[in-house]
Amino acid sequence: MLHDSPVASTPRQVGFVLLPGFSLLAQACALEPLHVANRLAGERLYTPLIFSLDGRAVKSAAELALSPNSVAGSDAGALDLLLVCAPSQGVGAHPALEAWLTRLAGRGVALGGVAGGTEVLARAGVLDGYRATLPWQNLEAFARAHPAVRVGHQLFEIDRDRLSCGGGTAAMDMMMTLIGQHHGQRLAERISEHFVCERIRMGDEPQHVPLRTRLGHAPQSLVDAVALMESNIEEPLTTHELAEHLGISRRQLERLFKKYLQAVPSRYYLDLRLQRARKLLRETDQAVGDIALQTGFSSGAHFSTAYRNHFGMTPREERLT
Repeated sequence: MLHDSPVASTPRQVGFVLLPGFSLLAQACALEPLHVANRLAGERLYTPLIFSLDGRAVKSAAELALSPNSVAGSDAGALDLLLVCAPSQGVGAHPALEAWLTRLAGRGVALGGVAGGTEVLARAGVLDGYRATLPWQNLEAFARAHPAVRVGHQLFEIDRDRLSCGGGTAAMDMMMTLIGQHHGQRLAERISEHFVCERIRMGDEPQHVPLRTRLGHAPQSLVDAVALMESNIEEPLTTHELAEHLGISRRQLERLFKKYLQAVPSRYYLDLRLQRARKLLRETDQAVGDIALQTGFSSGAHFSTAYRNHFGMTPREERLT
């Protein structure tokens, strides 16, 4: 189980399986919070172990190699968590590793994927029925290949005894969140402060996907419409004004949004503004009223109602989470 009491009687054994071409940054972001947790707590809360497929050093994408403690598939003792660190692109099949993951899942070991490691877990069948994420470039292909996995665009996912993230610094947010679940939020915050992080990002925050990629093969006029919305949050444009800027009719614009984004322009625009408001609430100490004005709401009451309808909580409640 991942959710335990703040006090642990014995250190948790956390394994890292490194596959050739893994991201050194992502692996370090997953590993370093464990070391810092031990240091700040003044006791060993976690014991990291490094595994490779053949017992030899593994070369990262940056062509620096890390030496393992053991071979994947060997008896590593009582592992509590195993994370697979793999390159974001071109993850090959690893039958022996996948079989080991299946065995570990049967023993109740928590499993996680960092970047392309999510694909390895999915091939092993240990993500079926779970929420998971991976680098945004691979989300669509992954969802088609693994329909039993509930794929999302979040920075990271912690769903019961499965973890996954989009790689990079998202691995640090994921691990600090996990440490907070194990040993209390204050320790997680101290780790964040140690790394000079402004805050611990939450798992429900979306990965940043370039606009053109998000909209795929949509017409340029739709891409331009969304770009206009994103650059006019404080003073929102009406649907009629957007259409005029683009040189198309309002009806054409509404058809484009319905076809490619399954929303009317006004609803999509409101969602953008509320997402920006949520980011400001989480990342700044600005007054709620000021945030309302910065995101195009004429009154605090209107802002609070729209926010509650979208996120299920008021802006002030968001600040308390």
